Amino acid sequence: MAEPGSSSNSDDSVEARIPASCPPSIAQVLHLAWQHKLAELKPLLNVPGRASVQEPATGETPLHAAIRACAPANRALLDLGRDPDEEEKEEEKEVVADRARAVVRELFLSGAIWNDVDSNDETPGCVAARLGLGDLYTLCVEAGVRAELLFGLLDGYEELESDDGEEGEDKDGADDEGVEEEVEAGEGADNTVETEGVEDIEVVVNSDRAFVPPKRLNGPDVNSKDYLRSNLTYSEGKLVDSEDNGVMMAWETSIMRSSVESLLPGLAVGRRILNIGFGMGIIDAMFAETHPSKHHIIEAHPAVLEHVNGPDSKFGKDWAASGPSDGAYKVHGGKWQDIVPKLLESGETYDAIYFDTFGEDYSQLRMFFTEYVPGLLEEDGRFGFFNGLGADRKICYDVYTQVVEMHLSDAGMDVEWQELDVDMKDLGTEGEGEWQGVKRRYWTLDKYRLPTCTLMG
Repeated sequence: MAEPGSSSNSDDSVEARIPASCPPSIAQVLHLAWQHKLAELKPLLNVPGRASVQEPATGETPLHAAIRACAPANRALLDLGRDPDEEEKEEEKEVVADRARAVVRELFLSGAIWNDVDSNDETPGCVAARLGLGDLYTLCVEAGVRAELLFGLLDGYEELESDDGEEGEDKDGADDEGVEEEVEAGEGADNTVETEGVEDIEVVVNSDRAFVPPKRLNGPDVNSKDYLRSNLTYSEGKLVDSEDNGVMMAWETSIMRSSVESLLPGLAVGRRILNIGFGMGIIDAMFAETHPSKHHIIEAHPAVLEHVNGPDSKFGKDWAASGPSDGAYKVHGGKWQDIVPKLLESGETYDAIYFDTFGEDYSQLRMFFTEYVPGLLEEDGRFGFFNGLGADRKICYDVYTQVVEMHLSDAGMDVEWQELDVDMKDLGTEGEGEWQGVKRRYWTLDKYRLPTCTLMG
């Protein structure tokens, strides 16, 4: 199965995307967007909801149409009465691109939803990326960033729709779904738009969202409360909850190794380390190899704590007793929201802090690095986290990269990104390879952006 939003066998023809069965009021908007007829389209967009209509069968939105029309097979050749040469083809391509950019910008200004998915499980940005339309892809990313920052400012943070329209979370707990920017018309709204030079156009407001996004094997919504109540199973190469959601998996080991190297340059020994989220103990085992002077771990799940204290664990009583001082090596059992304030109050500080929880949304990570990291981190210390934010869709990953960077800056932190290759050989297909026996494929990308955060100044 291909990465969500990367359909390689899409039929991008107008006949396939806007079929004859499409309701006339929707078809009119979609065709004008497809033809990049901005002057005729703009009056229709004055009606709330017009910029985000969806074709009931294909899920095509005006954004999808405006972008898809730029596919090479869809561009009308210059009417020269002969085959154009390469220079003329490039000129024609740029003309189409200019018109498309103008229409896409206008749609976003009119409330178009940047992350609606169509019947191919593609957002408009996914279509732009697949077709190699970098400028249009950038416009979609910028719109996504604006939307997410707005939700954050309104203190009603909704995470990215990066999958199938059902609410779900990535490994870091960031919801993949649910962001909609549609503005609904009030009761009694007039369904007829009168515009200069255009006949009165009958449009149906807010009855155009009948499209049902394609279903994928995401399973139920995962949240912290249910996760902490669930049973966990340790098996070779993975830790899963009672719903077979992957909590942590061995394929992440190379990412963890790189994270340790970024947080402890030169794998410096004797540092003070705080890790939130033990899981399979992958990164803590790597931290332990550096013989830290302080190694604190926070873990909330009872089953993980039982595993930590089991006979085969490297982090039980013997490990705790081996610390250079009393309490230097310690596993704190409980939610970090309860434990971290106490560490802060007691004056604990660390040279390296890592954050990798499960079942929590992005707001919790943001709260951690905004309210606590500045007080817990040494002046020259480093902070990192597992960056799975929106990682089941490239455009969502790109949006979250910018959003988290802005929020880190607001918190007084700089971030450097290191791009790592991810071997997708055993990660590319739902339910197969590394994902065998795992319900949620929480990673689909061949690149991982590793964040290394430091205090400004």
